[in-house]
Amino acid sequence: MSPTAAPPARAWRDALVTVIAGFAVMAVVASAGLALAGAGDLPGGAFPHVVAAVVLMAAGGSVDVTGGAGLLGGAEASLSVLPLSVSLAGALTTGWLFLRPLHNRAVAGARELLSRAAPLVLLWLLALTGIAFLARQSFSLSTGDSPFGQIGEILDAAPTVGFEAAIPASLGFGLLWILGLLLIALLVSRRAPLPARLVRFHAAVRPAAFAVVVLLLAYVVLGIGVGLVVAATQGHAARTMAVILLGLPNLAWPALTLGLGGAWEGKADGPFGLPMPQVLDQVLRATGSGSAPGSELSSIDVASLAEHDARAWWLVPIALVLLLGAGALAAARSPAHVRPWQHALHLAVALALATLVVCLLARIEARFGLSLLGIGDVGGGLGGEVELRPVLWRTVGLAFVAGAAAGFVGSLVPRRHR
Repeated sequence: MSPTAAPPARAWRDALVTVIAGFAVMAVVASAGLALAGAGDLPGGAFPHVVAAVVLMAAGGSVDVTGGAGLLGGAEASLSVLPLSVSLAGALTTGWLFLRPLHNRAVAGARELLSRAAPLVLLWLLALTGIAFLARQSFSLSTGDSPFGQIGEILDAAPTVGFEAAIPASLGFGLLWILGLLLIALLVSRRAPLPARLVRFHAAVRPAAFAVVVLLLAYVVLGIGVGLVVAATQGHAARTMAVILLGLPNLAWPALTLGLGGAWEGKADGPFGLPMPQVLDQVLRATGSGSAPGSELSSIDVASLAEHDARAWWLVPIALVLLLGAGALAAARSPAHVRPWQHALHLAVALALATLVVCLLARIEARFGLSLLGIGDVGGGLGGEVELRPVLWRTVGLAFVAGAAAGFVGSLVPRRHR
């Protein structure tokens, strides 16, 4: 064994503690959010299975929504959403515990880093597999006095909906999730060691990566503050706290992209919708508003939001101030020999990549519909869909430009004091 490699027993012990702590934190956050959302009242002891499904999705797993309505009926359902509050809690816990044993020097061999990462990845996938077997449940839906309900009682076509984990996809995406987390942790932390061949990239990567992560976390903290104010002043406190615990970054990080000039598009039909903010749900239901002719999707940017609530314009100065702070922070953590144009390039690339990740993670797609004898939309208003997706090239491109400007301007602040 190399003298720089971690002892196997210690590496496996640290990995086990990290995996248990990461999943435990996600389970606690998911349980609290679901309980506040009312999931504790689900019949048949379904609450632990729902918690397992949310944790699975938060850790990169995949859950298939299933539906049925007897021999003559059909139910179609799909769900694609990542509970980013749960993901963030697990990522911060796991990343910090992974880096903690490494905070003792500047350089580490690739073998040592591999000896630390391999047990963690293996135990993570084993835990994810166990959670996947727990993440399955089905429910019966009440259709009331709708035609579907009346005919369904005669033909034994009572609609059901459920979910079950897609184990192969969960392991594949879960592997990408944990590997991406470990890579980001090494890139962001200034105290974590790197292989000797990669130390020369420290000045180019780590200050900008750290500044962008701080920017994203600042938006989460700001969103928590806004959510607490809303919960205290506008009622629906339990629902607001549920959003904070389950999906706050799903709203806060797209708000950052909108403040930088980016755009999203989507729609909301039927009884389903986004719990907050209400202005976003209003724009999504205004199908075709501000969008291209013939399009079924509503365009979402600061201007379209401001048509329903003028306070949406605050997204622009908030993004400007926090982004300039990120530029100054990146420059302050960089060596003195780094030039302003290099600061601009580093932050531009880091912010563009972070925006791309946000666009991929924060998109939402949910559909549910009932049919009987091939006739769709007979559920008496039970069917509906919600979709939210980014205008990718505009959002990422403007993030690159904004990052370059903030990196250049921010680099001028600490240079005066050197």
